[in-house]
Amino acid sequence: MNLFLKFIVLIIVMSFSTSIANENFFNEAKILYEEEKYDESKFLFQRNIVFNPKDAKSYLYLAKIYNHEENENEEIKNLNTALLLSPDNEEAKKNYENNKMEVSKFLFQRNIVFNPKDANYNKNNYF
Repeated sequence: MNLFLKFIVLIIVMSFSTSIANENFFNEAKILYEEEKYDESKFLFQRNIVFNPKDAKSYLYLAKIYNHEENENEEIKNLNTALLLSPDNEEAKKNYENNKMEVSKFLFQRNIVFNPKDANYNKNNYF
């Protein structure tokens, strides 16, 4: 019985220390992000996700980092995940909409450049 009690206490202590470590990863990552140390903060946000895969805030910060790095694919993946986990997250919605607008502008410009049969096409405006 005494061994069983020790085992229960050990499990409780381990789960408590894991939750503290998770919080420390996020808080430390956020501090590094605010100091514009993006590579270091990206690593800690990713580490936080390993321990807490449903943390929408970590995905949102990763999306911001990927936006700063101009890695659009990873930014969109992380925004989608943040919105999937937290559909009411206003900041994630705003960033997602801004990203969609940029993609739409790019595709529109690309269509004009590569579609010379368009009535408004003027090669001199684009090259």
